[in-house]
Amino acid sequence: MGLRENPQETIRQDETGHRPVSSASNANLDSPAEDRVAPKKSLAFYLTFVAVLVNLFLYALDATTLSVATPAIAADLAGTSLESFWASISYLLAVAVTQPLYAALSNVLGRKPCLYAAYLFFAVGSVVFGLARNMGGVIAGRVLQGLGGGGLDVLSEIVITDMTTLQERSLYLGLMAIPMALGSVLGPTVGGVFSSLVTWRWLGWINLPLLAISFLLTAFFLRLRPLEHSRLSRLRTLDWVGVPLFTAGIVLFALPLSWAGNLYSWDSFRTLLPLLLGATLLCAFAFYEGKPAVPIMPHRIFQSRTASATLASVFFHGVSLYSLLQWLPLLYQAVMAKTVLQSAVSLLPTSVVSVVAAVAGVTVVGRANVGYRWSIRISWALTAAGMGLLVLLDTDSPASLVHGLPVVWGAGIGLLLRLLALPLHASVVRVDDIGLAIGILLTFRLLGGLVGLSICSTVFSSYFSQAIGVIGDLPPSAEHLRDPEAAVAFIPHLRTLDLPEGTLLPIVQAYLTSIRAIMYTMTGFSGLGLLSSFFISDLTLQRTERSQQQFQA
Repeated sequence: MGLRENPQETIRQDETGHRPVSSASNANLDSPAEDRVAPKKSLAFYLTFVAVLVNLFLYALDATTLSVATPAIAADLAGTSLESFWASISYLLAVAVTQPLYAALSNVLGRKPCLYAAYLFFAVGSVVFGLARNMGGVIAGRVLQGLGGGGLDVLSEIVITDMTTLQERSLYLGLMAIPMALGSVLGPTVGGVFSSLVTWRWLGWINLPLLAISFLLTAFFLRLRPLEHSRLSRLRTLDWVGVPLFTAGIVLFALPLSWAGNLYSWDSFRTLLPLLLGATLLCAFAFYEGKPAVPIMPHRIFQSRTASATLASVFFHGVSLYSLLQWLPLLYQAVMAKTVLQSAVSLLPTSVVSVVAAVAGVTVVGRANVGYRWSIRISWALTAAGMGLLVLLDTDSPASLVHGLPVVWGAGIGLLLRLLALPLHASVVRVDDIGLAIGILLTFRLLGGLVGLSICSTVFSSYFSQAIGVIGDLPPSAEHLRDPEAAVAFIPHLRTLDLPEGTLLPIVQAYLTSIRAIMYTMTGFSGLGLLSSFFISDLTLQRTERSQQQFQA
């Protein structure tokens, strides 16, 4: 079946043979918005929502704390560069692998058992991390945290779909952007403060009280309708072939993306072999998913043009988001001689604008029922323009530009963070497929981030090698900059180099040229995101049907 796009048929008809919208829901679709009054939410609803917010904060915090703390951990435990790399990347890799699996398992086993498993993984991982006596322990702790963090993130997003109808969901999707942004912004600061003023081990211990609060709120107040049939009979329907195919494929595909241009070159067999094998397994997985009765990535989700275009847009959003979050602070440090904390402060205006945009954008679009299509296009235009404007930053840029230019990008990327969820939710015919669709969305964004970071690393290495090569002789203290892989790790030490300005300035210019090339490249990818948005259609958000595991007050 080809891609289809008919908003009314997408909502009213069950072309793929799945549970259609009930007649009551259809009646709601036809009635004016002002005639539909949502029931008052209970205290249990709001306390469960607090648990969701805490989960998202923990996930985002742990995704970013080690970006600054890794050098201190490696120095304390005598870690190698390879071990430091694995400590930094293992969390997000574990998240990427587990999110679609949690979504599928929660449809079979129920949301709460899967949430409990995520809490357990995250808690054990935090303890292992806090007690680590070598880098192996740190890496093991981060992997366990990632196995839990992936569940906390995707299941929190899914639980909201159980707690709300599409008609009322936009407000809660917007509010959920706040803890995600706070965790992402505070992560590097917390990592820097703890590793330099207290001990990096507290990056594990600090999770436990917050985790306990969220666990207790979930245990006592998350009340979902139980699934039909026995757990054993539901387990038999699990996609037992698709799960290992996807897991092996995503691991083999994501690993070389994470180290290409850092540990090994793109043309190394260590990069190409697992990358090609992973791509082959993922292709086999994609073909196989048309066969099982209960697949983890149903083909029916991709049969809507809007859903496919949205997932492409989400992928490009991940490329832009993760790339700039890594390289803009490095620009501040390498070109403007800022410390890590000063870089974080410089990004605060962008972070604040991103949060406000994320909350306001999805809330206004959903509540005013004005359609999301043009909002997404305008957001992509802001993102592309903001990314392009960043090439204006220079060694002597005034504070107004340093703090102001990234705000344009922040407004666009923040709007997209939540707006892109709306067309995917609206395009899903079967309401019980929304959880699976969310898992796919989060995986596409994370894969986009991994691809973007790999491309940025390659672009930086290529341009930096050329720029540093024309300088000629380098002083002994900077001679190792001939290796572009060492250039990024050396950025924090640039401020301490005791070199004449005439010698230091060409080195700084080499960094500036290389990072500008990254900005140009990411502007192009943002343009692709804008292009993908023209294939997204406006589908109604005024749907009131509820999932099988709906919230019970």
